[in-house]
Amino acid sequence: MEEIKFTEEEVSSINRLKNDVQLVFTQLGQISIERKRRNDELEEIESQLLKQHQDLVEKEQELFKSLNEKYGDGNYDPNTGIFTPINNEVTQ
Repeated sequence: MEEIKFTEEEVSSINRLKNDVQLVFTQLGQISIERKRRNDELEEIESQLLKQHQDLVEKEQELFKSLNEKYGDGNYDPNTGIFTPINNEVTQ
């Protein structure tokens, strides 16, 4: 078979295409790495917030237990700051 030499324009087009493909693969790799890094950061933040939430739930339970022991059952109006006890006495 006879060898065929591509023109400079054809070689240039092949090289540009090769470079463009390499650039896209490089950018895809960078995006993949960045996505992993950000997901790891978000998971860490989410874990910290879930821990804080659990701590707050426990504090809330302790506070209401303490208030219930001190004042008994009742209703609290956060707008007025007034606690109204519930009368648990059985009427005869």
